[in-house]
Amino acid sequence: MFFSDSRQHFFNPLTGKYRELVSECLRLLYQRLYTDLRDYGHAMNREQLVDIFKEAIARAPILDADTDTESGESEDANEGRFKTQRDLASFIINRLIENGWLEKQVDETSLQSSYGFSRMGRLFTQPFADNDANQFRTRNRNTRNTRNSLQAFYDQGEINDLLDAYEYSERIISDFTDVIAELEERKRQLVREVESRQLIQQASDEFFDFMETVFKPDLEVRLSADSVEKYRDQIADIITKIRRKRKYGQGDAETAAKDWRAVMEIRLRKALPQKVVPGISLLETLLQTIDSRLKNACDIMLPALRRALNTFTQRADIIIRQLSYINSRGQDDLMDIYHVLGKLSGEQQDQLLLEQGESIASINIGFVDPAQIQLRAPRTIHVVRSMLDDDKALDVEAQKNLFIQQALDKAFILQSSSLRDYVHAALIEKGHIRSSELKANSMQELLNLSHAIEVGAAANLSSRYRFEVDQQASWLQGSPLVSTDNYFTQRDEFIIRLIDDGADHE
Repeated sequence: MFFSDSRQHFFNPLTGKYRELVSECLRLLYQRLYTDLRDYGHAMNREQLVDIFKEAIARAPILDADTDTESGESEDANEGRFKTQRDLASFIINRLIENGWLEKQVDETSLQSSYGFSRMGRLFTQPFADNDANQFRTRNRNTRNTRNSLQAFYDQGEINDLLDAYEYSERIISDFTDVIAELEERKRQLVREVESRQLIQQASDEFFDFMETVFKPDLEVRLSADSVEKYRDQIADIITKIRRKRKYGQGDAETAAKDWRAVMEIRLRKALPQKVVPGISLLETLLQTIDSRLKNACDIMLPALRRALNTFTQRADIIIRQLSYINSRGQDDLMDIYHVLGKLSGEQQDQLLLEQGESIASINIGFVDPAQIQLRAPRTIHVVRSMLDDDKALDVEAQKNLFIQQALDKAFILQSSSLRDYVHAALIEKGHIRSSELKANSMQELLNLSHAIEVGAAANLSSRYRFEVDQQASWLQGSPLVSTDNYFTQRDEFIIRLIDDGADHE
């Protein structure tokens, strides 16, 4: 459980009127402990901690306390009031220690106390420090980093490269989510600015500044150089190579003879024992997860980014059009004429309009809305080639190959009628014959001889006469009876009979 031991009310310091002070204290302490502002030569004692918190208290404001709706009392009574910044800093320190954000450690030798973040306190304080930090990091290279790490793992067999690829693949999804969320926030901010101030110059300047300096460069790289669609096939090929890699071939004789994937599986299980599940390959799980994340980024997140972009630009276009109309309306003399006419009576309006109508009767004018003028791309005319090319004559080599193929097909073709005629001609005298007595005087008869046993199938056309093939069981237990004859090296012997079913009924 998360809310256990000293973390039962973990987020309590971030409530009440001092919540901004607490967040500023945590952010400044994080910078002093984990950034280049830290003094690495000394441990953090209470006096140094108080000085850091006093500096943070001087920077941050005290917010209005929320009123309890049930009791009607403010939280101010529970948090108290403090005369000096030192007292307030001590109160915040004790509150953070009680709720599990900070830890107090005592040196048993010198009996000196030192203070620092707890593990959970450091993890939850990092967003406060990263919120306004100008870090040197890339936001749109995670797809390429995933590809490069997988390639390094395939080439060198270092499991840390595979774990880096796993982490980079997770950031691909989070980067898409961050961009979509930023677009939605910018859209809402633009609407709020228009509704509150309706200053077209400021609203449009901020919009175009965001598009030119932040969104356009990031999106260009994300959809071109770091496109998930561009590297998806490459990453899939590397994953396939990893799954097919076999002999390890390094180290001692026993290790070198092992399967490469088995060696990587053993190393992963040693490095991540808490992730081991019996009967499930940890290597295959990581590879499947990376492949699934790339698939989701291409099939789900990239279309969602395009939809968010279209919605954002359409909303911005509508708002800027509206502001342009409102701004231009204030400088339009036509609106002043409408106001003057509105103050006159109906008869005066008619008289004035008639006089103006006679003076401009010969003028033919019209108004064009510049906003409605759009340059359309010229329509592409597709030329369809409807002529048929004449068949080209085959060259000599093609004609020769075609002739050989036809001759072979004709030579080795076998028809059931030809087979029955061949067997019938052999049975015409005695009514039965052994397969060893069959003769072949041509290529066609040799084919019929090799397929003579097929006459026993149900393909007989006559309803009275049929062929029957008999083969004794003792003939099949030993070697083939017919060997080294004029036609085959070895073949089985069987007896073919011509049976007259109609003789029994006569």
